[in-house]
Amino acid sequence: MNYFKITAKLTPYNKDAADILAALLAKKGFESFEDMEDGVAAYIKECNYTPESLAAINIPFPQIEITFNRDLIPSQNWNIEWEKNYFQPIDIKKRYIVRSPFHSKSTTIPNEIIIQPKMSFGTGHHETTSMMMEFILESDIENKKILDMGCGTAILSIMASMEGASKITAIDIDPWCIKNSKENCQLNNIDNIEIIKGNSSTLLNKAHSFDIIMANINRNILLEDIPSYVKALKLGGQLILSGFYNYDIEEIDKCAKKNNLSLKKRKEHNQWSSIAYELNEK
Repeated sequence: MNYFKITAKLTPYNKDAADILAALLAKKGFESFEDMEDGVAAYIKECNYTPESLAAINIPFPQIEITFNRDLIPSQNWNIEWEKNYFQPIDIKKRYIVRSPFHSKSTTIPNEIIIQPKMSFGTGHHETTSMMMEFILESDIENKKILDMGCGTAILSIMASMEGASKITAIDIDPWCIKNSKENCQLNNIDNIEIIKGNSSTLLNKAHSFDIIMANINRNILLEDIPSYVKALKLGGQLILSGFYNYDIEEIDKCAKKNNLSLKKRKEHNQWSSIAYELNEK
């Protein structure tokens, strides 16, 4: 699957304006972002892109001019792009190293997750992914049944398996993510992850199936799908969410409370947020 890379140059540059711009682009379907010295780069599937989505962007900084440039990134070139420019090994709490097959094995960190970087975003570098991984390390995963919604590269599922989860169901709507997730499971010798192409409707026959549900997607999808997650979650189970900005917390929390979820812990990093909830009795 091809992606568009949209480079937005802000003149003059302003960090707050760049963060707001990224949030607005996220609402338009852009999936991943890269900070730049003079703006932000955003990535979106070619099939989801329309020029009108950029024309409608309006940030509350009238003195700042935004210039957009568009580049098509063919899927077959994504490995090369990541290897040359982006994907460097990252450590999570000194307990895990996330690396690609073309990096050397760590000699200092005990566990490693190998991710073949392709068009599926989720290498641990983005704040939302790293916060979700931290939550996994802080949770009681042993012998638990886990759901990973919007699994991307399956990095969260792989870590949950390595931390002792008994069974993981990984769901994504993107066929490319499904293919990449299966490849990454093989690279890490993981065999207890069921990978399914689908969305929240896939959960209709999975009532009260999971001890922990992880969803690192975006605000709009989370708000729409939280009721479906709750139906699939066991009483007392944990729902871990990310993919939204700090200023989205109020709306996320309001939806969570309406669905009998209580706040357990919150993480924030570079204006991104991740929240863990627990399902209560009605």
